[in-house]
Amino acid sequence: MMLGLSLETFTIVHVIISLVGIASGLVVLHGMLKGEPRGQWTMLFLVTTILTSVTGFGFPFAKLLPSHITGIISLIVLAIALFALYAFRLQGPWRWIYVVTSMAALYLNVFVLVVQAFLKVPALKALAPNGSEPPFAITHGVVLLVFVVLTVMAARRFRFAAPPA
Repeated sequence: MMLGLSLETFTIVHVIISLVGIASGLVVLHGMLKGEPRGQWTMLFLVTTILTSVTGFGFPFAKLLPSHITGIISLIVLAIALFALYAFRLQGPWRWIYVVTSMAALYLNVFVLVVQAFLKVPALKALAPNGSEPPFAITHGVVLLVFVVLTVMAARRFRFAAPPA
């Protein structure tokens, strides 16, 4: 039992939070690329992405796993994104720091989604049963490349102001 929920229910809640974080993050990324504010979407993205990482630590484990390292990294980059957005109000270099850190957090969520897909979807698992085969590596390489390109584009185009204090 995690937070009074069965492991199955806790997993479903964690996955839903993760998918909402990814979907809202893509809306925020689209806004950055268009130079249009996505205020409420930004808050939803940041909160659900933080919750994704935090709830990831709620699963039973005996040792530190790669998923925990990913969660720790995500929480660190999200903390920087929050400071850039709310404490430093996107002034000066904090604008691009916010873009890079928030998109790094989104990438990490998508990274975990791809890992989970290769673990859980039978057709993908058959292509990469150990998670080290070329289909898995190529998929991750493409996802990383797409995120790098989109993050650079977003950093160049993102110009709207921070939310009110």
